[in-house]
Amino acid sequence: MPDQSPRRPLVGADDPFASSFATSYAGVVSFLAVANEGSFARAGDRLGIGRSSVSRNVQKLEAQLDARLFLRTTRSTSLTREGELFYENCQPGIARIAQALEDMRELRNGPPRGHLRIASTPGFGRKIVAPLLRGFHAGYPEIAVELLLNDRPADFTADRVDVSFRDGRMEDSGIVARQLIPMQMLVCASPAYARVHGLPRHIDELDTHRCINFRAASGRIREWAFKVDGLSQRRQLAAQHTFNDPDLIVQAVLDGLGIAQLPAYQVCDLLRDGQLLSCLAQHAPDDGGHYLCYLSRKQLPARVRVFIDYMTEHTRALDLQCLTTMAMTTAATTTLSTVE
Repeated sequence: MPDQSPRRPLVGADDPFASSFATSYAGVVSFLAVANEGSFARAGDRLGIGRSSVSRNVQKLEAQLDARLFLRTTRSTSLTREGELFYENCQPGIARIAQALEDMRELRNGPPRGHLRIASTPGFGRKIVAPLLRGFHAGYPEIAVELLLNDRPADFTADRVDVSFRDGRMEDSGIVARQLIPMQMLVCASPAYARVHGLPRHIDELDTHRCINFRAASGRIREWAFKVDGLSQRRQLAAQHTFNDPDLIVQAVLDGLGIAQLPAYQVCDLLRDGQLLSCLAQHAPDDGGHYLCYLSRKQLPARVRVFIDYMTEHTRALDLQCLTTMAMTTAATTTLSTVE
């Protein structure tokens, strides 16, 4: 397959504008330095090049413009009328460039501000990211945040995304991925369902239960993931119900329509309150995580750096490790029963 990626045009006869710009750029810079310093020698010192280089650059610019820009004597250098006109016309562009440089310095080193575009999976975005944005805005009121929810992995370039939250296993070496928390997947059911149908004690019993599946943005049904005897296993289970939204799956499980494998962050509170029951915890997979992703470790704008730090700290502070909590609760209950 031939390379169809767009290429930057080469400077040459086929691109008169680029050719003209390349030729005149050094001349314009040298011209402005001489006009400001009043001397070719001092202009060379300011630019870090020799006086002769400055003189050649200006001569090429004069030839290109077909106009003399400086009156040169052994004692002084002054602008011609054409030079004064050219200098005045350059001033708006110089001011714009100077402002652009100052804006970039402020974005990098000043108080964090600007627009931040965030992408996340719908479930994690609603349950974790969105609730934390209020505190982030209180700390950084000059940063405007746009949150996009999509099950499809964000394209940082095409979607102009600054930070993306992703679930599962990270296999893209082209991005920086910081794990926020491990991704615990729990098989859950409502107490009402458990009273009627019981709970599976082994993954081979899942085929006899009313399963609820998740359909990803790609159109594929997400497999159920397990770990048995230290080996990862994935099962494609027949389902009574299938949804493409995680919140609908949680509600279906609460309504007793069936069982589903759900991320721990979605069900921790429901498990603690007794609204849901968990089973097959001994086979929960441990090879996934919830990740905060961005493109580069270097030259991150201040608004991106503070958002990454804030979300990392506050997400890890949440009590979202259900398996650990459940194991501690079970151990404490067992010890109390033994003492009694």
